[in-house]
Amino acid sequence: MLTWEINPGRPALTRAPALAGMAEAGEWLRAAAPELRTALHEHGVVFLRGLPVAGTADIATVRDILLPNRTPYREKATPRSDFGDGVFSSTDLPPAQSIRMHNENSYTLTFPGLLLFACLIAPAEGGATPVADCRQVLKELPPHLVDRMKSSGWTLTRTYSDYVSLGWRTAFGTEDREEVEAYCRENLISWEWLPDGNLRTSQLRSGTISHPETGDEVWFNHLAFWNEWSLEEDVREALTEEFGSDGLPFNTGFGDGEPVTAEDVAALNAAYAAATVRETWQRGDVMLVDNVLAAHGRDPFRGDRKIAVAMGEPLDVLDCRPSVRPAAGV
Repeated sequence: MLTWEINPGRPALTRAPALAGMAEAGEWLRAAAPELRTALHEHGVVFLRGLPVAGTADIATVRDILLPNRTPYREKATPRSDFGDGVFSSTDLPPAQSIRMHNENSYTLTFPGLLLFACLIAPAEGGATPVADCRQVLKELPPHLVDRMKSSGWTLTRTYSDYVSLGWRTAFGTEDREEVEAYCRENLISWEWLPDGNLRTSQLRSGTISHPETGDEVWFNHLAFWNEWSLEEDVREALTEEFGSDGLPFNTGFGDGEPVTAEDVAALNAAYAAATVRETWQRGDVMLVDNVLAAHGRDPFRGDRKIAVAMGEPLDVLDCRPSVRPAAGV
């Protein structure tokens, strides 16, 4: 039986016993897997400390035990390094940049049900991967925001560009426009080829879903994460002046056509903050995140940092009782 450390402001943590190597660690993980899944359903995230994880091959071994059904990274939005065998860097964005709370791939029709983060190099300062229970986020939000999302959903508009975001070739992993169009058609995304050769897409998604196993209703989206009011003021002004609101790399709105206000984003960020916990990374740490029950982000950091991620247990959004059916954007 696992022993759990439950402390305010920190995720549930359990420590592995002394293990001789990854073979022995694998045996321990297989035996512990049912308890870990039960704890995930309760807490949304669990931290494992003391595993002999020293490289990306070890991470893949842990992944294959705990997340045997892999989920590919679809509709890429941020730069990542591919370490091979389905293991990636968590992000390659600059160290000084914080990453707001989000559920991985909340905008895709199929998304990972579980995420596995592992620490290969712990930063000297900062760099935690904070997590927030999305059941609590839903409870913390103003009722008018919840009602609007339940009734109308949210829209994501992306303008792909090699200069200010990922280009469409990188995001879709192809040079073929017809392949991009086929993907968009199959995945309920509207698209428009721009005169400069870039691509603009739009999609309508549900802002709340329910966990397919626990039945818990959660806040599940990128509404605040990619909204223009989440940009630094000088960046927002410069990008809007250059490209207009419709030409920003990312922007979000409500599904009924109403814009998201700065006050809405502030309320969303406050709800995430109230539900957020974090643990300081140590080398070899593994964190499991139920991607429906918990959102995650990244704190700024100093020094070297190498956090790898693997994704698994794919879920179809229609199996999660979305309050709004997904559709192509207008």
